[in-house]
Amino acid sequence: MTITISAKDVAELRARTQAGMMDCKRALEEAGGDMERAAELLRAKGIAKAEKRAGRSTSQGLVVGTSDGTMGALLELTCETDFVARTDGYGAAAEAMLAQLAAVPPMSLEAFLALPAEGGTSSNTDRVKAISATTGEGVALKNATKFAPGDSGAVGMYLHHNRQVGVLVEVLCGTPAAARHEAVTGLARELAIHIASANPLAVRAEDLPPALVERERRIATEQVEQEGKPEAIRGKIIDGKVRKFVAEQVLLEQGWVKEEKKPVGQLVTEAAKVVGTSVTVSRFVRFQIGEV
Repeated sequence: MTITISAKDVAELRARTQAGMMDCKRALEEAGGDMERAAELLRAKGIAKAEKRAGRSTSQGLVVGTSDGTMGALLELTCETDFVARTDGYGAAAEAMLAQLAAVPPMSLEAFLALPAEGGTSSNTDRVKAISATTGEGVALKNATKFAPGDSGAVGMYLHHNRQVGVLVEVLCGTPAAARHEAVTGLARELAIHIASANPLAVRAEDLPPALVERERRIATEQVEQEGKPEAIRGKIIDGKVRKFVAEQVLLEQGWVKEEKKPVGQLVTEAAKVVGTSVTVSRFVRFQIGEV
């Protein structure tokens, strides 16, 4: 049975993998139209590099955030064009919702959308619809998160100057005094800057989705088979490739962006020694306009 591969599918695979059009078409045909499998085949053949997350170049908007070191709030409001995103009214609307997000307890995006908007009885969902009606574009509150770890926690934030990328990171300490120490607040800021640049997928290896690691193992296995490596050493080579992938995706194992030979985890260890108690990176979020 012949599988018909649409130009749209080929374009989508190309956007995800940066492989050539014909390579993408052949991979989709070989995979029977399965997009995920086709991406794996391209990776296994060395035609495509690892894709972290697929992006849509047509998505526009703003990421806005606020933090005082003890809490942080981050919000992503998307629209269709950069022209609308750069208007004063659009920015003011994003900042107004951010102010409300910072003032309420941490909650899910759905719960925040259901809240009455500040100064009115309609919900935040209705507020987003009103922005859409005013601008004449599709508008969505894509992400909204607040970190409030309490007395023994610190929150680091980074916002890129173009308001297209924003990060919050939460650090927990053994004592409230440690959480307010410059060694920890400085660490939180540095981690946020690093995450914005390096785009890790998880804090530590055990936080990575097992299916993602298994996918990399399948790709590594196919690569080793194609390279014709001796059977006796294939297992070690495959394990090495998987370890390398994990180290590239996990925050604490990544090389610090300001000093590549130093793992990020070493920064955390150094801060713990200064304050004399435990210091743990508990979680982070990274919002980027145009990212799925």
